[in-house]
Amino acid sequence: MGKIVNSYIFPHPPIIIPEVGEGREIDAIKTIEAAKRAAEDIRKDAPDTIIITTPHGPYFEDYFYIATDNILKGDLKQFGAPEVKLEFKNNTELVEKIIRNARAEGIYCGGLENNVLRRMGISKKIDHGAMVPLYFVDKEYRTNKDGAGDVAGDNAYSATEDGASDTAGNNANKAGKFKIVLISLANLPYIDVYRFGMCVRKAVAESDERVVFLASGDLSHTVSHESPYGYNKTGVEFDKLLVKYVSEGDIKSILNFDPEFCEEAAQCGLRSFLIMFGALDGYDIYPKVYSYEGPFGVGYAIAKIEIGDINMKRKLYEEYKKDMRSKTSNLRENEDPYISLARFALETYVREGRIVSQKEYVQKFGDLPEEMTRDKAGTFVSLKRHGELRGCIGTIQPTKKNIAEEIIHNAISAGTRDPRFFPVGTNELDELVYSVDVLGEPEPIESMEQLDVIKYGVIVRAGYRTGLLLPNLEGIDTPEEQVSIALRKAGISPNEKFTMERFQVVRHGAK
Repeated sequence: MGKIVNSYIFPHPPIIIPEVGEGREIDAIKTIEAAKRAAEDIRKDAPDTIIITTPHGPYFEDYFYIATDNILKGDLKQFGAPEVKLEFKNNTELVEKIIRNARAEGIYCGGLENNVLRRMGISKKIDHGAMVPLYFVDKEYRTNKDGAGDVAGDNAYSATEDGASDTAGNNANKAGKFKIVLISLANLPYIDVYRFGMCVRKAVAESDERVVFLASGDLSHTVSHESPYGYNKTGVEFDKLLVKYVSEGDIKSILNFDPEFCEEAAQCGLRSFLIMFGALDGYDIYPKVYSYEGPFGVGYAIAKIEIGDINMKRKLYEEYKKDMRSKTSNLRENEDPYISLARFALETYVREGRIVSQKEYVQKFGDLPEEMTRDKAGTFVSLKRHGELRGCIGTIQPTKKNIAEEIIHNAISAGTRDPRFFPVGTNELDELVYSVDVLGEPEPIESMEQLDVIKYGVIVRAGYRTGLLLPNLEGIDTPEEQVSIALRKAGISPNEKFTMERFQVVRHGAK
């Protein structure tokens, strides 16, 4: 039976590698020293396989890309150090187990055909998110031969492109005392990312492998004015909280981070860490934060999470599901007919494959308000799951005989036809939070000065192209932002001639 022997949080700034930094790396000396310490610990762990998660590999909304080639190669050419190369054997047997376990849980993951990767402009090389941590581990293996056998001699193939001995350490690891599994992230809700980590753990248990889990990720990119993203106090707060929760082993608080808070913090590592924490669900953990600093305006943390015995009281996924069911149940008790109709329509369609009627709703839940059966209007139905958008479809003008029919149609479309997402599954229905926007009649406007992002939505038109943005959306603070996003949605250039209309909405349910 395989096991995860230890796990690590590790940043990935190429500048901390001497061949890239060329002296500038000294500004991140705490991170470098901690990286060396973590690499030494990993060598002593003597893993058969290192599973590494990276935010900078092929990235999809709802698909975890896992490298499937037998040999995985990478370099730091794009950072001015082409001589820094690494090459590892892929543990394809473990990869297959991960894919099988994840798909059994309804989580999409796996590799991609070479022609698909080429068509999408995606490189198969190990990205810098994985290269940087593996550089330190590889170097530790090559320079230290004590511990679990002669791992340096067995693990590394040291050569440059011209075949000369590589005493400087710019080698390609070819023999591979340890194999790797390389996993990229998906933009799924945090709980699903965590659940994917549980699938990884199960796959490891089905193997005979001793595994080290290496979660690569930087923290906020806005912790000082040195950052190319600028300074944002939210980033400082995010880093402070994350380091605190990691040091305390308070994974539940990390899992409950507000997604909008995390997005504003401009971090890249959270989902990588959550996969790792999911793999530790049900076990005692003993974290040690080795370092934190924010040079170059970016937060870097290195931590070791030692794994203890099975602890049935640390089933965080089960706790989270219980909490969410309670919250959803409370929301349902206070739903108005607009929301309950949308929910009834989508749930019936997903479970039974049929479209409900107004009559059926009335028989089950009672009469609808008169305006829903009398009036016509465009409507938008939005779905959120665990705080993140799960679907949104609507109509600008009415297309059905009344508002109720409009809601039924758009609720089903939001859950099954939004091209940004896979169709909603039956396992998700109890976790969805709905909102319904009923649109007022659009009125033409001449300038952005006639807009108010809280009060009015906007419609932009150029020929047959139309873009719409609802009012009172998180992160939209100015009419300029509102119009810019609407133009982008419509595929209209800001330099083109376009018309604008504004409209008001009556919102039902969650914001």
